[in-house]
Amino acid sequence: MLGPLRLLAAPLVLLFLAAAPGTAHAADTPAAPVAAAAETADDRVVRDEVILTLGTDGVLHAKEIITYDFGSGGDGFERAFSTRIHHDDERDRAFEVENLQVAQPYTAEAVEEDGSTLVKVKGPQASGPQTVTLDYDVVGSILPLPQGQELRWTAVGGWGVPVVEAAVTLDVDVMIRNVNCFAGALSSVIGCSEFTTKKQRRQAVYGQENMLPDEYLTVVAGLPPQTTSGQPSYIQRKTLAASFTVNAVTGGALGALLLLLLGGFGLLYFLRGRDKRADSGVQVPLSADGDGQAGFEPPDGVRPGQIGTLIDEQADVIDVTASIIDLAVRGYLLIEEEEGKSDWALRRLDRPVNDLHPYEQILYDGLFLMGERVKLSQLGGTFTVKLGQVRTALYEDVVKQGWFARRPDAVRSRWTVAGYAVAALATVGTVVLAILTNYALVGLALIAFGLALIFFGKHMPAKTGKGSTVLAHTLGFRDHLRRGEAVEVPDRQRIALFSRYLPYAVVFDVVEPWAKTVEDAGVQGGDNLYWYEGPAEWDLAKFADSMRAFTFALSGALAQSRPYVGK
Repeated sequence: MLGPLRLLAAPLVLLFLAAAPGTAHAADTPAAPVAAAAETADDRVVRDEVILTLGTDGVLHAKEIITYDFGSGGDGFERAFSTRIHHDDERDRAFEVENLQVAQPYTAEAVEEDGSTLVKVKGPQASGPQTVTLDYDVVGSILPLPQGQELRWTAVGGWGVPVVEAAVTLDVDVMIRNVNCFAGALSSVIGCSEFTTKKQRRQAVYGQENMLPDEYLTVVAGLPPQTTSGQPSYIQRKTLAASFTVNAVTGGALGALLLLLLGGFGLLYFLRGRDKRADSGVQVPLSADGDGQAGFEPPDGVRPGQIGTLIDEQADVIDVTASIIDLAVRGYLLIEEEEGKSDWALRRLDRPVNDLHPYEQILYDGLFLMGERVKLSQLGGTFTVKLGQVRTALYEDVVKQGWFARRPDAVRSRWTVAGYAVAALATVGTVVLAILTNYALVGLALIAFGLALIFFGKHMPAKTGKGSTVLAHTLGFRDHLRRGEAVEVPDRQRIALFSRYLPYAVVFDVVEPWAKTVEDAGVQGGDNLYWYEGPAEWDLAKFADSMRAFTFALSGALAQSRPYVGK
């Protein structure tokens, strides 16, 4: 399964990346650019002081005192909190800013954007430095570690203007083990200018000066185990691998698919695709040779092309080949092997055509469209339309005989078309699911379902009880031909028996063992087979090789004429 899945994944990668550029690394890029409609070139943050208090539930309460210099005048500003950072190859760590409040006369609005929470502060028109106080809670700052807990939060940043001075104070009820901080881009590992502990290590102090626009100050503190009950929150990163993650939904879909494949298709085959039981009251026909030996005969009145279509439920080129040989054996045409040219000619004989089935009549007329004698080398490529008509007539014939309730090719086509339709729609659905969700495996499951429809569709044509009975007779007759048992039959009778059964041997692919029955017949000359004329110095000992070469050449000529027809 890995091969198909690998083939399928290649186009999905391209489609996914085209539809969602940059998504996989959203956490490594700065938060959304800050709109600067209310910020003039001389705006700046004179001081951004954040006082953090950690609760036992892991929620970090923040009181942020912002001294914002509006310069020549303004009525508000924007500040972006980074609420999504890279954690590992598959996940981003998420934070939530909740319960936002602002001191009068200002108002504040929080807008969630990709990887950030944008806070828009509005107030009266003012100029020069103004003080704005924000209160909010931060959820998700605590990360459990093997030997304790870590607090991490990007406390200052997301400004579209310079920050002259940033100061962060963290108060906790336990002794802080260690502190650290980083300044610059979100992914920066450069330490800030100040980080230390105070008040018997129950307070951490961080500081940074002269921060440029879109720079950040991230504070870190190591705490003892079980300081809080806080837990981190993660977001599955939108990557191709994440889209195909096994989860409750995709796992359930795959399980349902397995049940459907094992149970549903088994039920469908039992109800629609299984052959009916053969009629046990019908006996296999037997014949007696001159010495009283019993041998199998083909089912009464059943022609080679019909048997070939019955066995594999397909009207193959080999079935048409066997039908042509059968027409020769029955005296409708003569097969002439040309001297040293590896070619044969078919000559139409003057005989009333009063016992031909419709497919045989179409075949017979189609062979001699160009005249009363046609060479195999001339037949290739000129038989396309007629071959299609012969195959169609064969399918209609097996239904007329009562061996199938419906044409086998039509049954296969319905299932195949349905399978391709499901697979095509599921492929589109897989791409959409891969781009938008983590449930792309559901789409793959549906693709597998469509492919299963195509596979099982080949086995859905079902024989009727009559068809199964004829098939049982046919398989017994095939075993008889495979053994090539005609040793006790006199030479003349052996040649006649051989000729009669040869077209069936072609269908069963047992020409060589059956041809051996006449190799030692003891009669020389090509005129000893009334339906086959060999070149000079040809005798029956060479017939097995001649017939094998003729069958191959005739099948090749018909195959050149065969249009692409789905089975």
